Amino acid sequence: MKTATLGPGQRAEALARMAERELDILVVGGGVVGAGTALDAATRGLSTGIVEARDWASGTSSRSSKLIHGGLRYLEMLDFALVREALKERGLLLGRLAPHLVKPVPFLYPLQHRGWERLYAGTGVALYDAMSLSSGHSRGLPHHRHLTRRHALRVAPCLKKEALVGALQYYDAQMDDARYVATLVRTAASYGALAANRARVTEFLREGERVVGVKVTDLEDNGTYEIRAQQVVNATGVWTDDTQRMIAERGQFHVTASKGIHLVVPKDRIHSSTGLILRTEKSVLFVIPWGRHWIVGTTDTSWDLDKAHPAASSADIDYLLEHVNSVLAVPLTRDDVEGVYAGLRPLLSGESDATSQLSREHTVAHPVPGLVVVAGGKYTTYRVMAKDAVDAAVHGLDRRVADCCTEEIRLTGAEGYHALWNARARIAARTGLHHTRVEHLLNRYGSMIEEILELIDSDPSLAEPLPAADDYLRAEIVHACSHEQARHLEDVLTRRTRISIETFDRGTRSARECAELMAGVLGWDEQQIEREVEHYEKRVEAERESQMQPDDRTADAARLGAPDTVPL
Repeated sequence: MKTATLGPGQRAEALARMAERELDILVVGGGVVGAGTALDAATRGLSTGIVEARDWASGTSSRSSKLIHGGLRYLEMLDFALVREALKERGLLLGRLAPHLVKPVPFLYPLQHRGWERLYAGTGVALYDAMSLSSGHSRGLPHHRHLTRRHALRVAPCLKKEALVGALQYYDAQMDDARYVATLVRTAASYGALAANRARVTEFLREGERVVGVKVTDLEDNGTYEIRAQQVVNATGVWTDDTQRMIAERGQFHVTASKGIHLVVPKDRIHSSTGLILRTEKSVLFVIPWGRHWIVGTTDTSWDLDKAHPAASSADIDYLLEHVNSVLAVPLTRDDVEGVYAGLRPLLSGESDATSQLSREHTVAHPVPGLVVVAGGKYTTYRVMAKDAVDAAVHGLDRRVADCCTEEIRLTGAEGYHALWNARARIAARTGLHHTRVEHLLNRYGSMIEEILELIDSDPSLAEPLPAADDYLRAEIVHACSHEQARHLEDVLTRRTRISIETFDRGTRSARECAELMAGVLGWDEQQIEREVEHYEKRVEAERESQMQPDDRTADAARLGAPDTVPL
């Protein structure tokens, strides 16, 4: 298998090739489920295309809690099947499919009641570990342990002494969600899938009752394509109902949106060697280690406003600060918040008791011939959702198709990762990069680190970090455009890197330098550089304004004050 490069020329070529002949499978939607579906279909030997209206992972799949987890709290709901499935997937991702991207992360659960709570919570965590082992994919995650209050405070000195009587510590896993999706798309392309972002479906093509393809507008050059496929898979997440309306079909279920917001704060503001999980009156609150930062989240509120740019209100931010400060010895303030992001969970609701109970589960439907709809679910179980979607689509093909094999398909960068990790000191010596920089690159690109190093060989100035966001090298900005189909400044600052949430300036101080680096790959002139920078600055300004508003409606109105697309 040759690793696919998703450069600027590849995208237009992919659209043209999709329009040349009928595909077996066309996937609409470039989040984790859509990308996973494209990979599943391509690795079964099916001719496959995937189109996304905006950028890869630009919706829900870049705005999650960044966790790969079994859903410990679903045990409390007695949803053992969902937990078992998610734990199996967690183990596969950690151990086989994406060890360069998915990493173990510890969590401390403070106990606030003596006796019964330790027994109750301890039983749940013990069952969680046991189910992980029984899945056959535990891959060496440490088991949970019981801590006294004194021991817990040594592990997490940030906690108020009166906030706990003891604690439990257990492990889950985490990843950079947007990077994971970008890697999935590249992997699918390496197995022959044709992939194009910034390609919006404007119409479903019909022959009688049957869906036979889609009409797509290329948002980069305003070209229009008719792409025909034997089966179209709708994997548009919170946009599922909108997409279904395009074919004038009443869905068998509906997808509603639940908003979750997260805060990003500097590492030194919370003194702890472990993440935290806290109970709230509505759900749970996570404090998640994130490089030189912490992610604090999340909320869970209904959302019926703009889906493309869900807005965090002042009330949302206050809610998180109030709840996390209830256990912190040194409280967080607004001034500590580097970044804020809001995402929408796609939750299933139906017209019968059976479907209304689906919630975080996923479902696959075949509403009309030629169309499969997949919706719901959790990030962790995307591979299972993709398998189920392709299984459903295969029923509409007139030939025998191989079974799913994605349990064995390593993502781009996984092959050889462990050997390179063991050789990281030698790589540092050979390249002149600091060993922590090499580790950073290996945990973002795996064995694809060689692509970054080749860029640096051709231009040594690319080995320099960005002055206003020094976690990232200049080479990574170029690589995002030359290898990962980044098309606009926002793609790079918010998804290929996470500069937009990891710096107090929200990426504005890095914007011009990044745009100038991108210009060399994408062929921008000075006017387009100016337009990209101006668009990004307006986006940040609108987001900041929205975060000062008291409620969802005023926050949404403020966020929509920025234009949606960059003028060309």
